[in-house]
Amino acid sequence: MAEALSQPDTINTLCKHRGDSPADGNQCPAGEECAYYQEVVSLRTEVVTDPLTGMFNVRHFREALEIELERTERTLISTAVMMIDLDHFKQINDTHGHEAGNLVLKQTARIIRDTTRRLDIQCRYGGEEFVVILPTTELMLAAHVAERLRENIAATPVFIDGHTAIGVTASIGLALHSAEQPTTSSRLVEAADEQLYRAKAEGRNRVCYPVFEVPETQVSGDEKQALGSMFSEVEEPEPSLGSEEQPDFGFADGHDDEDDFIDDDDGEQWIL
Repeated sequence: MAEALSQPDTINTLCKHRGDSPADGNQCPAGEECAYYQEVVSLRTEVVTDPLTGMFNVRHFREALEIELERTERTLISTAVMMIDLDHFKQINDTHGHEAGNLVLKQTARIIRDTTRRLDIQCRYGGEEFVVILPTTELMLAAHVAERLRENIAATPVFIDGHTAIGVTASIGLALHSAEQPTTSSRLVEAADEQLYRAKAEGRNRVCYPVFEVPETQVSGDEKQALGSMFSEVEEPEPSLGSEEQPDFGFADGHDDEDDFIDDDDGEQWIL
């Protein structure tokens, strides 16, 4: 499981195995076979798990998000957050009852787990809202995963009473924490929530995410001309102005420039 559920370092003084091996100190020599150890792991699991869906709860989400943001700062690899909210969920409860609503939540949790990776951290955020942390994930990959998840939810009706099918859709908002655009955990959740509300406002059953502006790259005049020639017809080169020693006044080819100069009284030449 996640780091929060790692094996306990010490055992309770009531553990019957304590002291069997002085070299172990407080370590239980029975390891995972120790009933106390199993109880501690079970309690830790319950503390961070949503009992209805079996997903991590919001408490674990907040702890895991801090860890992943710190990892991004060390590795410079982005972390994405995906907020998922079921559309018109209240109508499902009002029309079919809360047990049907619970079936919808359980199935949605299963689809989220099946659609995302094992390294992703899937959580129930509260009510009909879910959140997934996508470590080492750029925005475009996160958008692809979110769109696939949206399609899978919409394509999988929930059957109740053995025959009644409930159609379910979800709105999804994405936000990104990157080395180029770092943010805090609370602001990242806010940003994902803003995109979720945008998806709701634009009609539901869609994925919304921010479009980051890419700064314009400085290019030289020659590079601009080369790029321009790729998308437009080749233009005639501008006439050369020549050099200071041999000026070019733009006469047609074959024209004798000397015929167009006269000498003044001081011996200076002037163009006609």
